[in-house]
Amino acid sequence: MDRLILFRHGKAENESASGEDFDRRLAARGVRESAEMGETLAKLGLIPDRALVSTASRAQETWAAAAPAFPGAELILEPELYNADSGAIRHAAEAAGRDCRTLIVVGHNPGLQELTVRLLTEGSAPPALAARAMRQFPPAAAAVFLFDDNRRPSFDGLFFPERGG
Repeated sequence: MDRLILFRHGKAENESASGEDFDRRLAARGVRESAEMGETLAKLGLIPDRALVSTASRAQETWAAAAPAFPGAELILEPELYNADSGAIRHAAEAAGRDCRTLIVVGHNPGLQELTVRLLTEGSAPPALAARAMRQFPPAAAAVFLFDDNRRPSFDGLFFPERGG
């Protein structure tokens, strides 16, 4: 894996019909922002070969909204991404990304935000950038990292959804 895209699921409804957090669906804003983020990434040439997606409803719906921007991406549903900490997300990404160039992980906070901050710090990103990511990593945000031959990360982009009408 040369590039890793960490993509937080879009804005979800507060409750699900079942009452279970796992079953919460995207709100209309979440669908729109997820699709827009997919388009933004694709326009910048940040196109995954493979998508590793949490099996939670809101993560799968986020991928469904963004996927049209990435028609060639292989989908892998990963139950372990739900409520995963940053270490588990990184491990899953490394395993899934072994034989692809660009992997996108669609998952949840706080794990994605923690991994973003960790990779920014490891990659010697400016402290202000790490501090910004620590303060906020909203729904439908994406962080992009490149990896060198020694598996060291470097910052390649931090994208937040547009908050408009």
